[in-house]
Amino acid sequence: MLLGLAPAAVVMAQQQPHLSSVAVAAATCANCHGTDGRSPGIIPSIAGQPKDRLLQRLQDFKAGIDPRATVMTRLMKGYSEEELRELAGYFSKVPR
Repeated sequence: MLLGLAPAAVVMAQQQPHLSSVAVAAATCANCHGTDGRSPGIIPSIAGQPKDRLLQRLQDFKAGIDPRATVMTRLMKGYSEEELRELAGYFSKVPR
């Protein structure tokens, strides 16, 4: 019986983890941009920004276009285009 489960376990182990919730990804943004994207310091707040503007910035970071970017370029390379759209939509709906 255990031998029948082995192929399924191999397939599951090979699958890439998928971001199941935009809230999980958004929580990682809090490390720099503050809770819910409301920065208490010099790093820009992203809460309540227009979705299109946020998405363009995230895409620019991913593409390495912004020469002033530091860690954002490396971070955004780990997200798919769909995940970037979800993040932009999430933060655009958070009140400033």
